[in-house]
Amino acid sequence: MNLEWISKDGKLLLGARIVRTFSYGFLSVILAIYLKLIGFNDILIGLVLTATLVNSVFFNLFSSAYANKFGRKKILALYAALMIVSAIIFFVTDNYVALVIAALVGTINVTGSEVGAFLSLEQALLPQTVKDVKKRNSIFAIYNSVGTFAMSAGVMVSGLPSLLQKYYGFDEIGAIKFLFLIYATCAIATLAIYLTLSKNIEVRSQTPKSNLSLKNISSKSKGIIGKMSLLFAVDSFGGGFVIQSIVSFWFYTRFGADLSTLSYVFTIAGILTAVSYIASTRIASKIGLVNTMVFTHIPSNVLLILLAFSPSFSIAMSLYFARMSLSQMDVPTRQSYLMGVVNEDERIPAAVFTNTSRNIAQATSPSLIGLVISALSLSAPFVFGGVLKIAYDIGIFFSFRKIKPPEEQ
Repeated sequence: MNLEWISKDGKLLLGARIVRTFSYGFLSVILAIYLKLIGFNDILIGLVLTATLVNSVFFNLFSSAYANKFGRKKILALYAALMIVSAIIFFVTDNYVALVIAALVGTINVTGSEVGAFLSLEQALLPQTVKDVKKRNSIFAIYNSVGTFAMSAGVMVSGLPSLLQKYYGFDEIGAIKFLFLIYATCAIATLAIYLTLSKNIEVRSQTPKSNLSLKNISSKSKGIIGKMSLLFAVDSFGGGFVIQSIVSFWFYTRFGADLSTLSYVFTIAGILTAVSYIASTRIASKIGLVNTMVFTHIPSNVLLILLAFSPSFSIAMSLYFARMSLSQMDVPTRQSYLMGVVNEDERIPAAVFTNTSRNIAQATSPSLIGLVISALSLSAPFVFGGVLKIAYDIGIFFSFRKIKPPEEQ
């Protein structure tokens, strides 16, 4: 693939995305299982997972307020340094308070698709790394594809504890803890990449200021950002019930799937998702970004609801693969759409406010999962998530079908 149309900084951002999401891949599979093994109950597991999402809310707002003031490169480097800190805490202790603190400060991601602190900044920077506006859809598709391929590779690593137990005599908890060292190594590599970014990623204005306020954003963009933030919140609240750590826990508990099997399942699902990102660009060029977002997402959510009623592991796996081949097509299309319909100087606040609304909503769901499972069933979160996400799809279609980005006008 010829990537000459992407600047050096753009390629570095893609590299950071690859390394970072590789580590998120195995972490998303093993974290809930690890917490269960060290004695946490379902409610406590939900609270720790919620803490990993709450940090995204705080750091997104921090990015908006200070990225242009202190420097985007410095903020990205800070977040990478916090990844290192959280990895060390998870490795050295199983104290509940310490792990919650690590989850709160560590930019940990366990959703199976990135929603964390890095995303808003990188999402706003990517259009600056290509000169041709027609390539905007492509850079977002590549950005999400390489991240998902890397996450799939990371998921494969989640099978490593089984090998350490079998061939090297590790106990189950000790074998899983070894992965936190790999996570720390990835965080160090991510930090090194960010430190090589050039000044071209910084704000172009001579008077950098906070972007947290909406007062300098046009009324048209305010309306778009407000509606999208609300709808994204609905989608993410539903998605919070089916983050990858929960799906992993569901397969593990309901069908007895071991870590090795789960690593293969999520790797295949990740490959299907990565391919779907590239396909979404081609579909969008034919039917438009909004139509692509909606008409691929509704079928995936129907499959999610059906997954809850799977009578066997093989059927559940088939439904899950079918769902993952469709469910993320809206990611690069909505990112590109949002960056296309707001002005260039509005991109960081647009990304921050919409992603923050997603993070707040998604941070709520995992804390409720333990209660939902206890009161209803292990599969109930899948139904809750599917219904809410279909409501989001309907809202997106009727709110934005007439608002076109420049290349579609």
